[in-house]
Amino acid sequence: MTIEADFGLILKKYRNKVELSQEALALKCGLDRTYISLLERGKRKPTINSLFTLAKALDVKPSTLIEEIEVKYL
Repeated sequence: MTIEADFGLILKKYRNKVELSQEALALKCGLDRTYISLLERGKRKPTINSLFTLAKALDVKPSTLIEEIEVKYL
């Protein structure tokens, strides 16, 4: 598995935890739904800006979204 794929799984986990659809999360972030989908499928790498935007919308710290990946890859 890649870092991008792992990030996508974590993003989806936190999105489901707050019971948002991809569309709802995209609207809350001002991002495109297809971008959220690509992130969740590990097809795109998040920018630092989108990481912070997603974290805010999910009501978590940006570090929360990457901690699980950090443990696996460092």
